[in-house]
Amino acid sequence: MPHSAKPSMPDFFNQQMAENYDERNSRLSAFSANMHLLIRLILADLPSNARLLCAGIGTGAEILTLAREFPGWTFVGVDPSEAMLNVCRNRLAAADLLDRCELVHGYIDDVPDEAEFDAALSIMVAHFIVREDRSAFYLAVHDRLKPGGYFVSAELSCDLDAAQFPPMLKNWERVHSMMGANPESLQSLPETLRNTLSILSPDETETLLRSAGFELPVPFLHAFLIRGWYATK
Repeated sequence: MPHSAKPSMPDFFNQQMAENYDERNSRLSAFSANMHLLIRLILADLPSNARLLCAGIGTGAEILTLAREFPGWTFVGVDPSEAMLNVCRNRLAAADLLDRCELVHGYIDDVPDEAEFDAALSIMVAHFIVREDRSAFYLAVHDRLKPGGYFVSAELSCDLDAAQFPPMLKNWERVHSMMGANPESLQSLPETLRNTLSILSPDETETLLRSAGFELPVPFLHAFLIRGWYATK
């Protein structure tokens, strides 16, 4: 049965933010390179002609990385931000990869649920989806995978009331400083984490993944507030 995955999400990404997104993230290139290496290792056994679904594709970093390593793979990238998709389209065209990609302006529900992908990626996306819609999001991804297909998700995930959160927040502030955050945004960061984003604890996230039908969510990444899991249908 199809599940609604058109979640309530704040619109963070106007054209200017989309155009500056890669430059800001480039200051964390060492972290990104490590995460993409781990994702390539997780997906290394997919068929040579695998088809991948990328939820919240943003500026296309996952497609660009995986397409170079696996020249037979094709991709469908979905994003509700037209500004981000414009940047993504330009990057893919510059890399001569548009013929292997389909870009969809919208949500997971806008991809037919009979598509049957070999794998789906959701990288730094889920925490933008409000809590009451998170279950439907995971279910919709599950519906579009082949049996045995992989789901890889990295998201902000933390128990915001745990004793470990205050020292972790201090390091997260340093991450944002590296990305060029101004003093005002750093001061409002705790409020943003609690009330603007939808951050679930690792236990909540794993429970929702299992409830969506994914087998044995396996942690593969933990870097301050960022957690990553992979699981199979």
